Amino acid sequence: MLKHVLIAMLMTAATTHPATAKMTVVASTTDIASIAQFVGGDLVEVSAIAKGTADPHFVEVLPSYMVKVKKARVYLRVGLDLDRWALPIIDGSRNSSLLVVDCSASIAPVNIPTGKVDASMGDIHPRGNPHYWLDPVNGVTMANTIATAFERADAANAAAYRANAERFAEEIKARQVAWNEKAKPLAGLEIITYHDAWPYFARAFGVVIAGFVEPLPGIEPTPSHTAELIELIK
Repeated sequence: MLKHVLIAMLMTAATTHPATAKMTVVASTTDIASIAQFVGGDLVEVSAIAKGTADPHFVEVLPSYMVKVKKARVYLRVGLDLDRWALPIIDGSRNSSLLVVDCSASIAPVNIPTGKVDASMGDIHPRGNPHYWLDPVNGVTMANTIATAFERADAANAAAYRANAERFAEEIKARQVAWNEKAKPLAGLEIITYHDAWPYFARAFGVVIAGFVEPLPGIEPTPSHTAELIELIK
């Protein structure tokens, strides 16, 4: 009988004091989730809302996503108006203790439109191009932003998060040597992209973006635009 009582007490203690429980983190995209997992290491459990094969501009808001965020301590957004769908998910989760982090907070955006911005310009982003993670240097900035958020949410493990972010920066710096060497043949290469998603990559590796399949962001190509594009490619 005493044995059974002791086992019950131990199980209760384990349930009420989850000292080894991982911090739950939800990210809008798999790219951010990957960096967050590196920064958090074994201390966090990270998942993403948008699949890697999905268009991160358009994600259906599902109740299951709200349930997932309800259980999270930190939510990591892309920002720059790319993942606006995340807002109703966050609101619907009714998680008052959730720490919401904009991973673009310390990024210097490119292609900020000037003048009046309206619907005639397509799916334009008034605060700049949101595909900033495609420059490895920005990945380091994102890791630092995420580490700061993790330190705030889990102060007891702050040193570990900061150390992981610093290690991430060191690995990126080391890998850039090989990446830049491989990218040398790309310098000055003119390319056509479907969507205006590659300016940060182009800047990082010397590629020149000559045109887009979309006449305007988020707008399907017309026959006349396609004809113009064919001539441009020639």
